[in-house]
Amino acid sequence: MDAPDLSALNDAAYEQIAVKHAHKSTRDNDVWALLTHPDHLQRTRAILQNAADRTANALRSKKTERDKFQQECFARGEAGKQDWFGTRAEHEGWLRRAGSFHQAMLQAISELGKLQKRVNRETHTSTVQDHREVVRQLTVAVQRHQAMHMKAGEMPGQEDYELWQLLDRLTVPYGPDQTETTLRTMLDFCWSDVIPVDPVEERRAVVERAMRGAPSGRASQYSGVPRARHVGGGKDLAS
Repeated sequence: MDAPDLSALNDAAYEQIAVKHAHKSTRDNDVWALLTHPDHLQRTRAILQNAADRTANALRSKKTERDKFQQECFARGEAGKQDWFGTRAEHEGWLRRAGSFHQAMLQAISELGKLQKRVNRETHTSTVQDHREVVRQLTVAVQRHQAMHMKAGEMPGQEDYELWQLLDRLTVPYGPDQTETTLRTMLDFCWSDVIPVDPVEERRAVVERAMRGAPSGRASQYSGVPRARHVGGGKDLAS
């Protein structure tokens, strides 16, 4: 089935599609994925809730009508009882169909409710992470500002001190217990703008440092080891 353009459908057409695919036995997974997409999830849930509410109202009204009809039939004696029992099969058939439809709507609504909670949780988590990253970047910038003043030996102004003090005054929740932790502590233990070192580059740097630190270009770990001599070195083999 081709995926419908749900945004272009009125409520009646939308409900027809939503109700059909609310039943797992008649569901097209691609269409259901579209109906449960975050862009349409709330509308789908509202549409199915309306359908479920109408069915629940119809079931209550039918029961009231049926109870009244029973009283009227039984009041007419044996002929009335025959009318009552004569309509019983038809009523029970309707009741089964309506009850089955209502149950299917409730199950779909429950499924949509779980999906909505997951979407809300993911959206909240994503938003919190975005905000946390902004706070991290600002914190790193303040730390750099303080470090530049210290390196340059400049006399900071009052506004500089007030800015730097924010690192010790402002907090963010951290850890499984969401303990309020200062920004400076986060810098010391969690946040950094340092680019990870490539292992190959790190090994190369270690070798270069060892070579620069060794006398005459010879690594210190090899000090005391005699240099290899060429065979016959220092001898006049021609004589």
